[in-house]
Amino acid sequence: MTDLGRVLVLAGGLSHERDVSLRSGRRVAEALREVGLDVEQRDADADLLASLRHDVPDVVFPLLHGVSGEDGAIQEVLSLAGLPYVGSAPAACRLAFDKPVAKAIVRRAGIATPPSAVLSQATFRELGAAVLLDALVARLGLPLVVKPSRGGSALGTTVVRSADELPAAMVECFAYGEPALIEQWIDGTEVAVSVLDTGEGPRALPAVEIVPESGTYDYHARYTAGTTEFFVPARLDGEAAAAVAQVAVAAHQTLGLSDLSRTDLIVDRDGVPWLLDINVAPGMTETSLLPQAVQAAGLDLGVLARELLAAAVDRHLRTAG
Repeated sequence: MTDLGRVLVLAGGLSHERDVSLRSGRRVAEALREVGLDVEQRDADADLLASLRHDVPDVVFPLLHGVSGEDGAIQEVLSLAGLPYVGSAPAACRLAFDKPVAKAIVRRAGIATPPSAVLSQATFRELGAAVLLDALVARLGLPLVVKPSRGGSALGTTVVRSADELPAAMVECFAYGEPALIEQWIDGTEVAVSVLDTGEGPRALPAVEIVPESGTYDYHARYTAGTTEFFVPARLDGEAAAAVAQVAVAAHQTLGLSDLSRTDLIVDRDGVPWLLDINVAPGMTETSLLPQAVQAAGLDLGVLARELLAAAVDRHLRTAG
């Protein structure tokens, strides 16, 4: 294995998901120290690039979530600094982070994703909210899911079960970003499938089934211990389990992702998997989904993180060579 030298874990940032990122960073940094690596954790702030130039790490594990963390920005900075890092290239991050764009790309590859519409706040203001909302319900039916087209952790996401709930859901969504992605609700089993590639090609980990006590896997249900029940592996039959794994790997490859990703899906009553989101910087907190899948696969988080770092260094050396 490549000598990794000094590892920098980046966490924090200024997105709405800052607190989650800090928790992810702490957990991965601790796991890496437990397997003997020299690890520094620092925030992503205005001094970052100067710090990278004057105190150069050997490899970086970015664990920034949301804007600037998953939209290709921090990856672009690390590329400009000439540093190897875990994760996808900037262009691939941008594709995956923009949900409507990612949905269009995977749909062309034959992956099912819920019917949807994308509307900006300006469109509602200029063309009339009432008429547009009526058209949304007529086309997509109810229930609906309203969420920002860029972002994560379910911030700004609302499940709309009646037409009179839709205006408030749009306001909530626009508070976190725009345009809004309005999707048809798919009834079924919610699962997340993590994909890893440590140099031998992408492979899917066991699917994690998500059963929030509130019925909605919102921010509170994601990061408050005891509010969501998880089943790993998911309670799917063999055919459905194979299907969600295949979809997650196909999405990872179709979008040109590297190292790790997490695909969120709904398996409907007929066993059909519907892709909801693709995450290029999955959470690593105590309640996050990827670490649960890692444990179910009989892997150690620290060892896996070390392997991802080694793969990133090897990729960087091959590219430089």
